[in-house]
Amino acid sequence: MEKEQTGFIGAIKKWKAQHPDLYQFIAFNILSNCATITNFVVLWLSTMIFFKNITTPFKWWIFNYQDPSTGGLGGFYAFLLAYVCAQIVNYLVQKNLVFKATFGPKKLFWYIVTVVFAGIVSIWLPPYVIKVLSPIIHGFSATVANILNIVMQVIINWPMLKFVVMKD
Repeated sequence: MEKEQTGFIGAIKKWKAQHPDLYQFIAFNILSNCATITNFVVLWLSTMIFFKNITTPFKWWIFNYQDPSTGGLGGFYAFLLAYVCAQIVNYLVQKNLVFKATFGPKKLFWYIVTVVFAGIVSIWLPPYVIKVLSPIIHGFSATVANILNIVMQVIINWPMLKFVVMKD
């Protein structure tokens, strides 16, 4: 028989047992910061180093990186690479630490659909946010666009992961 823990750790375990869904949502958001940090680091490195000189205006399908403030084709690449790297980290963290899930091809399919949909939103949205905010906050507008992307990803990913992909 396990000895009951007291103190702070015991209180957390008790609260977790009483509120498993809320605990999981909090863990999802806290551990998503691993992906958030990855996203920002890759975005900043991409825009400052990797794709800095690829400024050709770019417009394809719903993606509009034609305005110079969006970084052109390099801006598109930067947001795409940042998103892909962050989702790889997020997949591992959420699957192994938050949901402790195992799943087969059907669930993996829904994970990929979710990530692709959130990715389209995350690459489509920045140029519009940057265009509106650039006259006000200048170079910081890409960071604000990225923050908005992260909020959108939580809105899209949490319900899909919780109720479809990682569900037992």
